Amino acid sequence: MDSQQINELRSNFLQQLATKGNDVIHSKDLERVKKDDSWLHRFLLHHDNNSTEALNMLWECVTWRKDFQANEVADQVKMDIIVQGGFFPFGHDKDGCTLFVFKCKKYVKGTHNMDDLRRCVVYWFERLERQGKGKPITLFFDMEGCGLANMDLEFTKYLIGLFKQYYPYFLNYILIFEMPWILNAAFKIIKSWLPEKAVQKIKFVGKKDIKEYVPLDQALTCWGGQNDYTFSFLPEPQETMSVNTSTPISTNRKVHFADGSSMSESPEGSGDKDHDGSALSVQPSSIINFVKEGGELVSTLELQNTDSSIILSFKLKTTSPEKFRVRPSVGSLTPGARATVHVTLLPGFQLGGLSRDKFLVMSTVIDSSEMNQDLAQLWKDTTGRKVNQHRLKCAQTNEISKNGNAIAVSGGLPDGDQTSNNQLLTKINNLTECQSQLHGAVKRIQYLQLATVALVVVLGALVSYIIHLENREGFSGSCRAP
Repeated sequence: MDSQQINELRSNFLQQLATKGNDVIHSKDLERVKKDDSWLHRFLLHHDNNSTEALNMLWECVTWRKDFQANEVADQVKMDIIVQGGFFPFGHDKDGCTLFVFKCKKYVKGTHNMDDLRRCVVYWFERLERQGKGKPITLFFDMEGCGLANMDLEFTKYLIGLFKQYYPYFLNYILIFEMPWILNAAFKIIKSWLPEKAVQKIKFVGKKDIKEYVPLDQALTCWGGQNDYTFSFLPEPQETMSVNTSTPISTNRKVHFADGSSMSESPEGSGDKDHDGSALSVQPSSIINFVKEGGELVSTLELQNTDSSIILSFKLKTTSPEKFRVRPSVGSLTPGARATVHVTLLPGFQLGGLSRDKFLVMSTVIDSSEMNQDLAQLWKDTTGRKVNQHRLKCAQTNEISKNGNAIAVSGGLPDGDQTSNNQLLTKINNLTECQSQLHGAVKRIQYLQLATVALVVVLGALVSYIIHLENREGFSGSCRAP
């Protein structure tokens, strides 16, 4: 690692930033530029140590990250797409790089909103980049049994653009597994979008030669390998750290929420009361119970501003943003006002793991002039504000009813049972998807049959009409004969 070039890249960027202002870059990315040498080094490696091109890419990257809200993507991703298992990380290649697997047969163009798909891919890129500390990944396209309906050039072009413009030195190989000949023309187009260095990383593999790039113990059995792994989504592990444990009676530890904020967790029985005498009342006050409503598992929180003289803004965070949809997650309350917050457990997650999840309800006093501002932006910088916190735990009830009364609270399933349940749910989702595709195919066949019958009827009528005309002409001719 060339420290001189890295420092030069950092210095040039910060000099240009001074003229543009800090508003053009997310605060987390700015901190990364200032402190993360390995990230800046990747920009240099991406452009063969060309400092000018590395600087241009760095600017393009941080601008896109702020506009796309890459640092907040975990809060915005559609988890029902993630848990379907159309693309997921698994195992590693011969170089130790994580495989990012695309099960192309599961993807049918037009079935999902393109913006939602983009956010799902970025979610995985961000997560893999954190877990691997920037180590390159290998794209693995499992194309066995695919057809033209499974090929989406727009989505593929976006994927390539992420590596070219926003995730420097992040691509190891592109492995194409069992590509059907009918897609050869499409891949010629894809190759034209790639720089020469990336084209050299494309490798076409089959069951016979996959071991040249992926160890057999890391290859799925359907690829000819030895691993019988079935995808089951697991939330990204949250960082936890112990506080001073020298005092035997203290079992406090810190709970870290999605954006890095933390608070001490009290031992059982100490209660979950508002910190610092907040004017925000939260009901239920300590435990969130999820109940069945329609096809979803939901819970509701009632928030009230109990002060008659101040305006409050509130925000909710969770330790597992991948698992929950919170509406609204940010809002304001005038004196005495109430708000109802709906928390939904997203498809693909089991109740058994809820006992490990927590919510943090934060509140702060705002001016009346701030009510019309973007409150989400206000919460990104709370410097100088007094922020009150109220912690809630999630719980699984032995019996889930519409009124939400908890008969008893269990501690969740063992990890082994939880994994088995998740795998079973994934298989059910896959079966449902296959059934939906089969239903669509049957409908198309029915329409084709109707069209065929209609065409036969028309052709039959036309043939009958022609025969009728010929018979009339033959009859007329015989009548005119001498």
